[in-house]
Amino acid sequence: MKSTTTGLTTRHRLAYAMGDLGGCMTFAIMGSFLLPYYTDVAGISPQAVATMFLVLKIWDAINDPMMGSIMDKLFAKTHNKGGKFRPWMRRSAPILAISAILMYNIPSGMGAGAKLVWAYATYLIYEASYTVFNIPYGSLISAMATNDTERAQLSTARGYGSIVGNLVPVMLFPLIIDKMSANPQLGYTAGITVCAVLGFVACLLSSLWTEERVAPPAVNADDVHFTDILVVLRKNRSFWGVSLMSMSDTIAFTAANTLGVYLFRDVFDALPMMSLSSMLMMAFTAVSLLFLPRLVKQWGTDKVVRMSVLVGVALYVVLLVLPSNVYTYLIIVNVALMFVKVPINLQWGMVSDVIEYNEQVTGNRSEGTIYGTFNLARRIGQAIGASAAAFVIGFIGYNSSLAVQTAQTLSNIRLAVIGIPMLGTVLMWVALRFIWKPVKA
Repeated sequence: MKSTTTGLTTRHRLAYAMGDLGGCMTFAIMGSFLLPYYTDVAGISPQAVATMFLVLKIWDAINDPMMGSIMDKLFAKTHNKGGKFRPWMRRSAPILAISAILMYNIPSGMGAGAKLVWAYATYLIYEASYTVFNIPYGSLISAMATNDTERAQLSTARGYGSIVGNLVPVMLFPLIIDKMSANPQLGYTAGITVCAVLGFVACLLSSLWTEERVAPPAVNADDVHFTDILVVLRKNRSFWGVSLMSMSDTIAFTAANTLGVYLFRDVFDALPMMSLSSMLMMAFTAVSLLFLPRLVKQWGTDKVVRMSVLVGVALYVVLLVLPSNVYTYLIIVNVALMFVKVPINLQWGMVSDVIEYNEQVTGNRSEGTIYGTFNLARRIGQAIGASAAAFVIGFIGYNSSLAVQTAQTLSNIRLAVIGIPMLGTVLMWVALRFIWKPVKA
C-alpha cells in the first residue's frame, strides 16, 4: 500500500457522501413504487411481477462478487491512469439514470408479453448499472482512507449521504404522483425523472471529486482469478467477522422492519406512528454520526463497535421486560438502534480494514472481490430476513380474517419485533468479539 497524497479534505468527504446520495435517489423508491407502477399503471399481473423479482434478485445477488473480480482483473491488466474505481462510477452513472427512467415508462400500446419483456430488460439494466456503480463506490473507501480515523470520516459521510438520498425521493415522489393523479403515467415519469437527474448529478460529482489516494500494488493480470475469494475465505478471518456481523444485522432488522406494520397497526393501533419512528431513527442516526469519527480516533474502531452493540443489547432487554406503550417503545427502540447501527455505519471502513488485512496475509488487496462478496452476504441477509418474517407471521398465529387479533397473537408479535433484533444484535457482538480481527499497522 502506498499513499499518494496526504490529508483527507472536506471536498473528499463531501464527494464520497455524494455517491450514496446519488445511488439512493432512485434505489430508495424501487421498493415502494415499482410494484404499484407495474400493476396499476403498466397493467402487468402481480404474479408475473413476483416471478420477475425472484428471478432477477437471484441474478443480482450473484453478480456482485463477479463484478468485483472483473474490476480487480481488468485493472491489473490495464493499470488505468484514471484510477481503479472512479472510471467505473463515471461510466455507469448515466446508464443508471436512463435505465431508471425507462423502468417507469413502459409504452401503453404494447401487448402483455412485450410489456413484461420491457420490464425484465430495464430492471436488469438498472440493477446491473447500480452494481457497476456501487461495487467500485464501496471499494473506493479503501483507496481514499489511510487509517481508522479517515475510514470513520468517510463512513460517516456515506451515512449522511444515505440519509439525504433516502429522504429526498420518498418525500418528492409521492407529492409529484399525487399532483399528477389525473395522468398516473405522467406523474411516474415526472417523479422518476427528477430523482434520476438529481441522482446522476450527485453520482457524477462523486466520481469527479473523489481521489484514489492509496496506490494499489502492482499485480500481474494472470495472478488475478475469479477464485481469489476462496483464498480470502480461507485466510481472512476479518472478512468472516464483518460479513457475519452485517448479515446478522440485515437478517434481524429486515425481519423486524417487515413485521413492524403488525406491531404499530395491531398491537399499538397507531399505524401513523410508524412514519414517526422512521423519522426518529434518521434523526438519531444523524446525531450519532457527528461523534463517530472522534470516538474512533480516541478509542479505535474495535472498541467503539463492540461497546455500542453491548449497549444496544441492554436496551433491547429493557424494552422486552418493560411494559411499553407506543411512545416509550419509540424512544427506547430508536435509542437502541442508534447504538446498534454504529458498526453498520462504520462497516464500510471495516471492509477497508479487511482489505488491508488481506494484503498482509495474502499479498493481494483484492478490493473489488472482497467488497462484492461482502455485498453478497448482505443481500443473502435481506432474502433470509424477508422470508423469516413471513414464516414468523404464520407461526405466531396471525389471522388476517380477524378484525382484532387474539391477546396471545398480539403478545407474540411484540415478542418477535423486539426479540428478533435483540438476537441479531447478540450475534453481531459474537462476530465482533470472537471472529473480527482489527488490522495492525
